[in-house]
Amino acid sequence: MAGLDPAIHVSIAVGTWMPGTSPGMTETSMTRILSAALAAILLMTSFASHAADTAPREPYGIALEGFAYPYPVHLLPLVNDGEQLSMAYMDVAPAQPNGRTVVLLHGRNFPSSYWAPVIRMLSDAGYRVVVPDQVGFGKSSKPTGELHFDNLARNTMALLDHLKIEKTEIVAHSLGGMLGVRIARAYPDRVAHLVLTAPIGLEDYRLYVPPTPTDKMIETEDRLTAEGYRKQLQTNYAIKLSPDQITPFIDARFNIKGSPDYPRWLRAFVSSGQMIYREPVAHEIPLITVPTLFVMGADDHNAPGRPLAPEALRAKMGQNAELAKSLAAKMPNAKAEVIPDTGHLVFLEAPAKYRELVLNFLGR
Repeated sequence: MAGLDPAIHVSIAVGTWMPGTSPGMTETSMTRILSAALAAILLMTSFASHAADTAPREPYGIALEGFAYPYPVHLLPLVNDGEQLSMAYMDVAPAQPNGRTVVLLHGRNFPSSYWAPVIRMLSDAGYRVVVPDQVGFGKSSKPTGELHFDNLARNTMALLDHLKIEKTEIVAHSLGGMLGVRIARAYPDRVAHLVLTAPIGLEDYRLYVPPTPTDKMIETEDRLTAEGYRKQLQTNYAIKLSPDQITPFIDARFNIKGSPDYPRWLRAFVSSGQMIYREPVAHEIPLITVPTLFVMGADDHNAPGRPLAPEALRAKMGQNAELAKSLAAKMPNAKAEVIPDTGHLVFLEAPAKYRELVLNFLGR
């Protein structure tokens, strides 16, 4: 049966023991055949996964040229630390405007295109939705200098000024949550509500993880394979999505390896990791005055740098739902909602509950 599609293997194996096909077959025999069939499926899946990991990839540019976004992408010219850059963004108008705008802030490992279902959710509710790729990410420029949250916050304000938006709702995810905190602290008059969706940065990772040289981080990230990255997403983020839903995130990262500018992308990506470590926001969160909602996945224990922490400290890291509840209790106008059986990608894993929580909060 070599070379057969896995589905054919299954039909052959199952057909040998289905009721009526072999009256004298024992239950034990049927169990053995079924086990063999399942083992064949797993083996074929493993081979297919390995082949997909090692097959040549059509290269994307380091601004994700070749990777489709769900809405038209615009570019805003910027200057950061003397370097000419451009910031990519989507600007989605609702069919029936309610006069309000939401800015979506993406995470570190995801292009802003992953916000597509949330864009539709908010647009259907009447919100104008602005979705930037921060400098260093997605379709925006990859700077040669270091990334800093203050620069990203100023860039986001420059985008709002360009679009003539005085005040906005901010909905942020993961690393975007750290940026959302910095924006809410630096520009409270420009933010109406802040939604922190499975944010990182709820603890100061410097208390657990020793500093790591940039060159060592570059070497580690460069060695990572597509299949290793898939396992990393599933493990670190407790993602409860199908393989097909995860594959675009794999492509967005690994098809860039074929670009001649890949080393510049890699250095910018590692710089974002150093930014998370060197520029904590946990100490600022209790000082936020704008209305804030934490939406946490109960199974999300993501903690950047945990593998580099001393073993005795690793278990203490990433208690994110509890951290969010503790921080919300210290804030003047905040609450934390925890969604059971959900990981880091809350808005993709529990869309109905996420919609209910976010729209009710923004509509207060």
